[in-house]
Amino acid sequence: MNWLRITSKILVFSTFIFLCLTFLKNYNSPENIEKRCLLKFEKDFKNPLGISIDELDQILELADNNYLKCMGIP
Repeated sequence: MNWLRITSKILVFSTFIFLCLTFLKNYNSPENIEKRCLLKFEKDFKNPLGISIDELDQILELADNNYLKCMGIP
C-alpha cells in the first residue's frame, strides 16, 4: 500500500515537471516570441489620421526600436 502512494506521488511530480518544461520550451520558441512582439507593438505601426509625415516617421522609428528590443536584437 505504501509503495502505491510513493509511486503515485512520483508519477504526479514527473508529469508536472514534464508539462512545465514543455510549456517553457513552447513559450520561448522564436516563433511565439515574434508573435507576442508583433501583437504588442502592432498598434504602433498603424497610420493615425491627421498627423504629419515627420511625426509618423518618429512613431514608426520608436515602434521599430521597441519591436527589436522585444525580440532581443540589439
